[in-house]
Amino acid sequence: MTGAPDHKPALTVLLCSPRGFCAGVVRAIETVEQALARYGAPVYVRHEIVHNRYVVESLKAKGAIFVEELNEIPDSDAPVIFSAHGVPKSIPAEAKKRNLFALDATCPLVTKVHREAEIHHKRGREIVLIGHADHPEVVGTVGQLPAGAITLVQSVEEVARFLPRDPGRLAYVTQTTLSVDDTAGIIAALKARFPHIHGPHKEDICYATTNRQEVVKKVAPMVEAMVVVGSPNSSNTQRLKEVAERAGCPRAALVQRARDIDWSLFGSIVSLGVTAGASAPEILVEEVIGAFAERYAVKVETVTTADEDMFFPLPRVLRGPKAAE
Repeated sequence: MTGAPDHKPALTVLLCSPRGFCAGVVRAIETVEQALARYGAPVYVRHEIVHNRYVVESLKAKGAIFVEELNEIPDSDAPVIFSAHGVPKSIPAEAKKRNLFALDATCPLVTKVHREAEIHHKRGREIVLIGHADHPEVVGTVGQLPAGAITLVQSVEEVARFLPRDPGRLAYVTQTTLSVDDTAGIIAALKARFPHIHGPHKEDICYATTNRQEVVKKVAPMVEAMVVVGSPNSSNTQRLKEVAERAGCPRAALVQRARDIDWSLFGSIVSLGVTAGASAPEILVEEVIGAFAERYAVKVETVTTADEDMFFPLPRVLRGPKAAE
């Protein structure tokens, strides 16, 4: 009978490595979990700690309460955690004014971009931020400096229209989760128009975004379809889908869970790539591969392009009794 185990069509799954959680995401999630363990529920979190519904729902079940703004939090001595994406300076200032117990889970690589922007501003430079409008990371970076200090550009076309106050006093920074190739094109356009523009000593796109895109570029031309596990509101996850399509994969699908798979996209394929955005837990990757294994005779092969051993320590107050003294 068709569909019986002996008659499943063969499917080779090329599993991308690195994939899934990065060091900044691990640090952010552990910040919430450690705060819950140390102080008990509730722990308030401003914005999704990372862009993944499964992670957020899991933390809610443990006692985390997610809010979009601090005015949703009652006066309390419960911890208030800022998400991995970073926040405008007005947010910690408001928390301090209200005597809230704030913990900052901003990814250190995002904080690096904030510091770069501040240094350029102190040196009198107008700053161009390459990024996506309304993404929380971009909102946080723009909010580090006074209004008008940072101009957002999202494309080569916007670079062409940009009119700086002084072309000789310019600098650029970037969102950490962008497409490496798209960003390179925008930076090239900026440098062509403004040869004296200052850039970061080390590129702002984070190691995890770069590594996940590189392995997808390698796998995409080798498979008939690619599944990217992650959330639609995750910038780095959306970029993985775009990278797969551009690298020659005939079809790429972004799914949050196995139940979201549109099986009509896959049909009689014999090869499939699987990866996951930096905020997607490995359990969801396993769930997706398991769903394919119910329909296909799956053979999994891992394709690795980089080894990751990055680690970021928790906020000081959560590191142990001595650190909290």
